[in-house]
Amino acid sequence: MMKKYKGIIYDIDCTLLDTFRMNMVPLQRIIQEELNEDWPIERLYHFTGYTGMKVMEELGVQDKETTYARWVKYVNEFEEGATPYPHVEDVLKTCQQKHIVQAIVSSKLRDQYEIDFVSKGFDQYIDVAILADDTPYQKQNPIPVQLAIEKMNLKPSEVIYIGDSISDHKVCLNAGIDFGYATWGSVSNEGIHASLVLQDPLEILELI
Repeated sequence: MMKKYKGIIYDIDCTLLDTFRMNMVPLQRIIQEELNEDWPIERLYHFTGYTGMKVMEELGVQDKETTYARWVKYVNEFEEGATPYPHVEDVLKTCQQKHIVQAIVSSKLRDQYEIDFVSKGFDQYIDVAILADDTPYQKQNPIPVQLAIEKMNLKPSEVIYIGDSISDHKVCLNAGIDFGYATWGSVSNEGIHASLVLQDPLEILELI
């Protein structure tokens, strides 16, 4: 029998919202401008789950803050925008109706959270949101997840984290909580050995 949970923590990018191209195509532009190199999009897979400043550090750009701000500008100008995966709002609404505590733990800054998530009205279903502004610790550090669980007033054993990346998987291992692998938005399963593999957002409803 599948385990049931009282709380769900979600990643946003490539889990609730399809944001891969809107983030990575502008990043290709930044890399071309800053490094004078043309990177195939596959080379950017390992950046999923990183904060923007962590990406800048990894790339070794000269002026991280200014370059990151320009990347954010390109992202927000990108025509495709953040698109919810099918059934995501139905899942969030049903979980709320069944009194499941729902949280967000994301590497997004709050301003971007407002643009991508709140603008769609999805925040009405969320009880706790821990974003990059809220703590100096980022994935794969367990502290943001532990902070969310504390605010949810639940035990770690009562919560599952739904995410798409190796960073999500590792933060669950470090925090000692269950991980649900959202394959619908994942760009690579390398290093992910999840016991719970989800093929469609609707499968989340089987966990409550």
